[in-house]
Amino acid sequence: MTATDVPPGVLRSALELYLDLHAHPELSGAEVRTAAALAERLRRDGCTVTGDVGGHGVVGVLSNGFGPTVMVRTELDALPVHERTGLAYASRTPGTMHACGHDLHTAAAAGALALLAGVRDSWSGTVLVVGQPAEEDLTGAAAMLADGLYERFGTPDAVLAQHCAPLPAGTVAHGHGPLMAGSVTLDVVIHGTGGHAGAPQSAVDPVVTAAAAVLRLQTVVSRETAPAEQVVLTVGSLHAGDRANVIPDEARMSLSVRAFTDAALGRVVAAAERVVRAECAASGCPRAPEFTVTSRSTPLVQHAATAQLVRRAHEDAFGAHRVTGWPGSTATEDFGHFGVDGVDGVPVAYWILGAAGARQWRAAREGTSPLPANHSPEFAPDVRNALPAGITAMAAAALRVLHARPE
Repeated sequence: MTATDVPPGVLRSALELYLDLHAHPELSGAEVRTAAALAERLRRDGCTVTGDVGGHGVVGVLSNGFGPTVMVRTELDALPVHERTGLAYASRTPGTMHACGHDLHTAAAAGALALLAGVRDSWSGTVLVVGQPAEEDLTGAAAMLADGLYERFGTPDAVLAQHCAPLPAGTVAHGHGPLMAGSVTLDVVIHGTGGHAGAPQSAVDPVVTAAAAVLRLQTVVSRETAPAEQVVLTVGSLHAGDRANVIPDEARMSLSVRAFTDAALGRVVAAAERVVRAECAASGCPRAPEFTVTSRSTPLVQHAATAQLVRRAHEDAFGAHRVTGWPGSTATEDFGHFGVDGVDGVPVAYWILGAAGARQWRAAREGTSPLPANHSPEFAPDVRNALPAGITAMAAAALRVLHARPE
């Protein structure tokens, strides 16, 4: 299979799905329409489909005789971002956008399944297509596994996934070691004593305490972490009060911690809690702060042999000049959960799909306009080149795994 092997009918159907999903994005936990659209495509191409797995998760099973099982995973959810791409097929849902490319991943997975269904005489085994909900809040993979994904549909011999990024469309990138960081999301409540803005001496202002904590938290990375260790601590949300003349009685923060080892994650989370407690004590807060871990993901580490197998498949499909390296990223996602017990459990392979068009790439190289990154309101994959490449990359990888595993 080469990069030009996507039949026009398969590509047309995948493009229709992409345009539909992009125009109708749904947030994590609300992917009803998206799940139905994927399920309909999978049934059309011969899959037995089960819905509502671990939430709105979709599992399509294409059985083709005795042989290995390969699982193709995609994500269904969008982000709370207001789209500013100006595309004719831009989001019709205000404040919600497929700003991370999950619509592209889903269309490519559906296209790969259709392509594999059309060449069933060339392979045997089972292909699972899993549409995972709630990837953006890092809960969907664990929920599908807890709902018996492997017990109900079979433990796969390999699990495959791809994620688009602002690399040249029509290319794929592979990495070694951790590809993405693990993460912990921590919600914090700081308790103060409310009062009148004109009499701050009668209150304990949680806004000041929260502001001091935000600044002090920056030292957890800059002064408590070795410069060679990749760690990120971001305060992504801070809310307190409603009016200028009222001191509120609480402030709420959400922290994102990212690192490439579980030990580093644990150390930084503990340091963050220590800093917040200390600032609350310094301010004389009436109650200790509250901490809630709302999501957790492990570092994304591939199964080395499976990853190498997939890379060779991509070099054969695209040519070695279109298969590049990936240095790893402190972005995070929950795909690693599908490799039960880590790399010694279910083998997982993951690669990066280029999504930037030639015009965008030239402008970035010339310094006239930066490449819109994932999660940006301007993020717009070059679907003309990225979609067929995504279909080819996934189908070629699945075929190579199906052929490589002994019956």
